[in-house]
Amino acid sequence: MSPFPLLALTTAVPAVGAVVTVALPAATTDARRRTAKTVALAFACATLALAAAVAGRFDPGGARYQLTESSPWIKNFGVGFSLGLDGVAAVMVLLTTVLVPLVMLASWHEADPEPLAEAAFGNRRRTQVFFALILAVEAMVVLSFLATDIFLFYVVFEAMLIPVYFLIGGFGDLADDGDGEAAARRSHAALKFLLYNLLGGLVMLAAVIGLYTLSARAGIGSGADGTLDLTTLTGALRDGRLSIDPVVQRVLFLGFFFAFAVKAPLWPLHTWLPGAMGEANAGTAALITAVVDKVGTFAMLRLCLGLFPDASRFFAPAIMVLAVTGIVYGALVAVGQKDIKRLIAYASISHYGFIILGIFAMTPQSQVGASFYMVGHGISTATLMLVAGFLISRRGSRLIAHYGGVQKIAPVLAGTFLIGGLANLSLPGLASFVSEFLVLVGTFTRHPALGAIATLGIVLSALYVLVLYQRTMTGPVQESVAAMADLRARELLVVAPLVVLLIALGVYPKPVTDMVAPAVDATLAEVHRTDPKPFHPLPKTAADVGLLPPSDRQR
Repeated sequence: MSPFPLLALTTAVPAVGAVVTVALPAATTDARRRTAKTVALAFACATLALAAAVAGRFDPGGARYQLTESSPWIKNFGVGFSLGLDGVAAVMVLLTTVLVPLVMLASWHEADPEPLAEAAFGNRRRTQVFFALILAVEAMVVLSFLATDIFLFYVVFEAMLIPVYFLIGGFGDLADDGDGEAAARRSHAALKFLLYNLLGGLVMLAAVIGLYTLSARAGIGSGADGTLDLTTLTGALRDGRLSIDPVVQRVLFLGFFFAFAVKAPLWPLHTWLPGAMGEANAGTAALITAVVDKVGTFAMLRLCLGLFPDASRFFAPAIMVLAVTGIVYGALVAVGQKDIKRLIAYASISHYGFIILGIFAMTPQSQVGASFYMVGHGISTATLMLVAGFLISRRGSRLIAHYGGVQKIAPVLAGTFLIGGLANLSLPGLASFVSEFLVLVGTFTRHPALGAIATLGIVLSALYVLVLYQRTMTGPVQESVAAMADLRARELLVVAPLVVLLIALGVYPKPVTDMVAPAVDATLAEVHRTDPKPFHPLPKTAADVGLLPPSDRQR
């Protein structure tokens, strides 16, 4: 038990920041709007500092969960406000807290009042609400990574849908392709996001109730009233105090997994993502795919495998088939996209297939790769999406056909766009290459056929990224982009840290892999999976390995 509630403070600071930001006087002038933005950014930077302190205190050689905190919440049901940090959670908290300030800077003018357009919540507080919603998302995502009480995790898992819904519907992408129906499309995308994820959450709630009932019947928890504490449940499963019938375990697993597969998103439950990313502004789109959706894959690793080991092994082959299908499907559909942001969305569906494949291949290499993939994909997709947002804001269109020759007039913008694209196709030397390599190596050792099919995603990613760059950045300069400005100082401040992280983690991934490896080893122990070693039969005689000449071998 940590004597100082550092984890709780890390989740509380952005939540308090959201309240403070929205409570500031109405932003009726440029000065007041700037104040609201600066206050929100200050809280986001303070959260980053706390997250760095948390990660610095984490010992990879120590206990599975460290800096643990627990306070009673609903005593009658054994529910507590319980937090704990493992290696995967540490890197995901760092990823979230690094990206949020950059998203704020990238979206600095996205929520300024629109004098001729209908603005959500009214123009007077539009700026404050936008930045407060981003802080609210950050607080809930960080809490979901740290929660070790399943009921607490469920509440946060569902609650984060509310601010994301308003970010999509109320502060969407204002780039209009000429049909005048942008507002209707934003509303539809936001509603689809909400309904899909609410359905997943309701299914998960039934599974949570079922799990609590089983723990109560087994007398697990204080006063034998049952518990939803993750560490208590996994401990009871290991020592035999809690035994779940195989059929019941599979049903409960599917209840949890369905919710996480919708959030992730896994094919064929992915259909909400292209619309949400396409209609949201670039900052919100980056936040969704780089941070919010990672809660789904993180929960698969922590909850599905930890709580239902037998069911995880049983369903792993089917899930890997879905993951490989998503890899190829997402990449193929991305190739044919005409909308820049929808292309990035389908590319993300393909990348999430790699993450889920790595999780359920259940080898040390694949799961370390999947954990690292969550970080690498978050940085690379945020880079590509935010630079795409800078590009779209200048031209006012998301359509690829409306661009051409940008590198001749805005070389820095084109260069950073290329780096983001190369990271998405996993170019060696960038962070995403290391993670994708580990996932494929780990998958090949146990499932060579699926690993071979998954490599098609690499070929297709090169196709859609390079075609996107060629059509937008090369060739003759289109008249509509002839006066386009290059990246400004604020935009460079957003992109530069992301590029540095992509290169640094691509060249030296050890800090991340060392941090996540102990958690991966603990997870594999829970599902009773060991590292598959290549089988090399010993030669029977010297002739079997060709040490004798042919004539002697014939004799």
